[in-house]
Amino acid sequence: MVKVLSSGFYENLKMALDTLKSNKLRSFLTIVGVVVGVITVMLISSIISGINVTIEKQVESFGTRSIFLYKYNIGFSTGRRSQEERMRKPLTFDDAEAIKGLASIETAVPFLDVSNNFFGAKVLVTGGNGKSSSAVALKGTTQEIEKTTSEILIEGRWFSDSESNEKANVCLIGSSVVDSYFPFGDPIGESLEIGGMPFRIIGVLQKREQLFGGGGNNDQSNVIYMPMGAALKIKPNADDLFILAVAREGKLEKAKDDVQDLLRVRRQVPYGKPNNFSMETAASIIDQFKAITAGVAIAMVVISSIGLMIGGIGVMNIMLVSVTERTREIGIRKAIGAKQSDILMQFLIEAATLTGFGGLLGLLIGWLLTLLVKLFLPSYVPLWAPAVGFFASVGIGLIFGLWPAWKAARLDPIESLRYE
Repeated sequence: MVKVLSSGFYENLKMALDTLKSNKLRSFLTIVGVVVGVITVMLISSIISGINVTIEKQVESFGTRSIFLYKYNIGFSTGRRSQEERMRKPLTFDDAEAIKGLASIETAVPFLDVSNNFFGAKVLVTGGNGKSSSAVALKGTTQEIEKTTSEILIEGRWFSDSESNEKANVCLIGSSVVDSYFPFGDPIGESLEIGGMPFRIIGVLQKREQLFGGGGNNDQSNVIYMPMGAALKIKPNADDLFILAVAREGKLEKAKDDVQDLLRVRRQVPYGKPNNFSMETAASIIDQFKAITAGVAIAMVVISSIGLMIGGIGVMNIMLVSVTERTREIGIRKAIGAKQSDILMQFLIEAATLTGFGGLLGLLIGWLLTLLVKLFLPSYVPLWAPAVGFFASVGIGLIFGLWPAWKAARLDPIESLRYE
């Protein structure tokens, strides 16, 4: 019985392929919608997955026990800041010291951004090779940075206590700074002029995960860290402070509660009022971003569904034409013993083969396009994307081919034989 069914399936598949070969142009035009729908699934799913993976790696590089603290809301937002948010006072160095003293906290590291001067102009960084740039991010911090996983030292050393206390003009540089200013030599011991002051390089940091291909403001490795006192010499009274707190092992939730309670008291937040500061963890930032990409994914489903629906309507139309053209053939098959189920299966397989071929073509083109997109954006094709694309295309053929197949199966054999 299995052999008979198998034989019938392959016979119907062969007939379907023969029909496609004999009507190449018509078949291709019929499946254009399916091809476009599958390409859309491949492209958008690869971009969303690629960005998700990159964001996860980038955020988790700060450590899964990290707590991010800033006066403005941390995360992904396309809207303007509210008046309340713009009026918030900055976090302070004393806040960082107080957080560090909590039992549930391992360390708390302040980061001060001094990339711009008080007139809004970028601070210039000039190297011995004559190169001068304003694109480098300049941050003041403490020697506690080595206790975090926000940066990894690959050459040289971290700041010492004495260098921090004495406000020494020393710095740690990212890999992109090395590439720009010291492409052919060892930067350790060399100097950079930052805001008109010489800084001696004592360490080189590992290249960080890049978002959107890196470059410009997106390059996370185009950064220079210096002791906090030295940073304040470049921009006295700077107050744009960000704090990275690290919870003790297994105490992240307790640490979040402790930090929130401490800052609410220090910043005099009334009972029942929302925080006038932002507190996030790696997991919460990733969840925020995934909520955004989930909306994009829904849009992807809608767009690709339109393409697949158009392809399905085209399949139904062409299959109805095919039933009319092959009425006599159907009559002959029924006359020699073919059952309604045999005719139904024949046309369903033909429709599914047509859209399945469109799905495979869409997957091939989509895969090639993802390789092109990878040159400009993070791109990663999840395993489910090609599977969903292919099975959706075959399913469209079965759904939209059902009515033509049913119509063919119910044709009267005598009337069909008389059809001219």
